[in-house]
Amino acid sequence: MRRLGPIPAPERWQGSPMTLSRRALAVGLAAAPLAARAQPALAPADKALVDRAVAYLEGLTEAQGRFVQTDARGRTSTGALFLKRPGKARFAYDAPSGLLVVSDGGVVSVQDPRLKTFDQYPLSATPLSLFLARTIRLDRGVAIARVARARDGFSITARDARRETAGEITLDFIEGPLRLSGWTVLDAQRRPTRISLIALERASGLDRALFVLKDPRPKSPGRGKV
Repeated sequence: MRRLGPIPAPERWQGSPMTLSRRALAVGLAAAPLAARAQPALAPADKALVDRAVAYLEGLTEAQGRFVQTDARGRTSTGALFLKRPGKARFAYDAPSGLLVVSDGGVVSVQDPRLKTFDQYPLSATPLSLFLARTIRLDRGVAIARVARARDGFSITARDARRETAGEITLDFIEGPLRLSGWTVLDAQRRPTRISLIALERASGLDRALFVLKDPRPKSPGRGKV
């Protein structure tokens, strides 16, 4: 699992916050290819919601909170989340998992202390890249499948239109004031992984060390080559 390439991730990564896989596309959309497509024109009302979501995300330079993750089998896990745009994020899972998922701005590192594994993926190959980019463009490189309205907010479902990837990510927003409440990633088999954000608050001065994760295992010949 060290080599980065167009191979679906093992089943054990289906529970990560990005449904991590080598085909990505949030934090990541694995499995059969999806042909790139042109972005159809959005209705004015839908575009207005997308523009509001982009403005909110770009203004969310630093944040922290808690999350609850629910996988396709209904199993849940919890942890702490730290965001520092552009590019940086940390998901620290509570015991007994202890899983750490850290983006340093270019690479997403995943450390599983129980399995004693350490894996890395390009940030661009995870759902996190959708809202950790310096400039968020939901009108270029991303095909918006739908914009749905709810009583207390709205959701935006998108696919990566730049690469041959599969699956989709849905970002959920709540009004009053506008905030990101979570996201759901569907893989090519339509299996969902849901991240619900709890008490996500703006922050400032987050420690840079939060966004650094080094391989804790003793070095061996050939390790580190991807």
